[in-house]
Amino acid sequence: MTVFPVAPEAVADAAASLGTDPLTLADLLRVASTPGFDRWQEQVRRTGGCSDPIHLTGSTVTRDRRTGDVLYSYSTADEPGGRLRVACGNRRASRCPSCAWTYAGDTYHLIRAGITGDERKDVPTTVRSHPRVFATLTAPSFGPVHNRPSSGRCRCGTAHAETDALLGTALNPERYDYAGAVLWNNFAGQLWQRFTIYLRREIAARAGLSQRALADCCRVSFGKVAEFQKRGAVHFHMVVRLDGPDGPDAPPPSWASVALLDDAIRAAAGRVAVSIPARGDFPARTLGWGTQIDVQPIGGLGHEELTEQAVASYVAKYATKAAETTGTADRRIGELAELDKLRLPGHTRRLIEACWALDSAYPDRLLARWSHMLGFRGHFSTKSRAYSTTLGALRQVRADYRAAQERRDRGLPDPDDCLEGSTLVLAHWTYAGHGHTPGESWLAASIAEGIKTNRTTAREALAELDQMNAEGE
Repeated sequence: MTVFPVAPEAVADAAASLGTDPLTLADLLRVASTPGFDRWQEQVRRTGGCSDPIHLTGSTVTRDRRTGDVLYSYSTADEPGGRLRVACGNRRASRCPSCAWTYAGDTYHLIRAGITGDERKDVPTTVRSHPRVFATLTAPSFGPVHNRPSSGRCRCGTAHAETDALLGTALNPERYDYAGAVLWNNFAGQLWQRFTIYLRREIAARAGLSQRALADCCRVSFGKVAEFQKRGAVHFHMVVRLDGPDGPDAPPPSWASVALLDDAIRAAAGRVAVSIPARGDFPARTLGWGTQIDVQPIGGLGHEELTEQAVASYVAKYATKAAETTGTADRRIGELAELDKLRLPGHTRRLIEACWALDSAYPDRLLARWSHMLGFRGHFSTKSRAYSTTLGALRQVRADYRAAQERRDRGLPDPDDCLEGSTLVLAHWTYAGHGHTPGESWLAASIAEGIKTNRTTAREALAELDQMNAEGE
């Protein structure tokens, strides 16, 4: 551990060299010199470098039920600060990059298993021969915005750079339909629900079957993620797969094809409509999907442009994001006055203000409550029952693995080797707070970056091995 001089000018110089401020560095030095620092580091490392860990106090005792002997005991009384820190589990990268990294990894494996198959996740590899597409459904236009068209110049006459803050903002804010934009976000979940219903109907119609007959020979499976465009409208990316009636274990019917699925997706999206009644000063509307619909077949062995790994990575990338691309807040806004304290782009602020303006007319839609999400209140990541494994199952595998490690380290017997009810666990835990001090945050971020780098290296090696195996098939 590096020890820094404590003179004020030396602290300032050291802070500058580390890319942090003197106050954070002073707190960092305090943390590093506190008794139990090594154990604190171990706790943080076990959370993955979580940015906002949950603090618990309490104890647990494992006893032999027959003899009453204590097999293992633990108390937070001996921990740094008398607390145990556990990961917050937040999926948003803007709130906790570490936990979001884990969530993205789980989403990657969930989506990939549904594309390539994975026997460990109860999805046979035969799904690679099933019709599979990667599709995108977008929002309609609510007015012209600054963009980067193929012609190179925006309608404003400027060739915008990719990082230009104007991208996605309204060309004429006074004529842009901000109310329509936030209402569309708010009803996007219903649009998606109706799309899934119409999709099955369109597939049945193209196969010359009734919907009941379709269920007897074919099942539609999907995994979906939502993404915010820079203009503040949400759109959906999805993997859609056709299976037999029993799911991924059964082969799809002979008539099932990528071309049929492509045609059915476009037709179903065109049929979806949600009517909103007029209320107050706001007129009646009919909401539907935008005309820009993209459907691409997914490559089987990585030789096609859209590979299985690329699709899984793309979906996982957006599973940890919310509306940050628009510059909005990542926490709920309690009152409009808070906007004056936030540095928000003008376009984003108008969308939030539209949510509050619409809230009294549509109180059942909770638009003000979800104004930080620009009205969107749906799930960012969803899947059908038979698509693949679940996030809960993936977390349980990880928890079981860590529990087995703990039992090994503590010399406790494996539950599978014990008689039922032979051990008794007594535990009591209490919430004691959350988060880090500034110095702890800096150290936790450094630990998280080191863990991420090691994981990335390992994943790259595994991806290369998968590619080699695929090319050898």
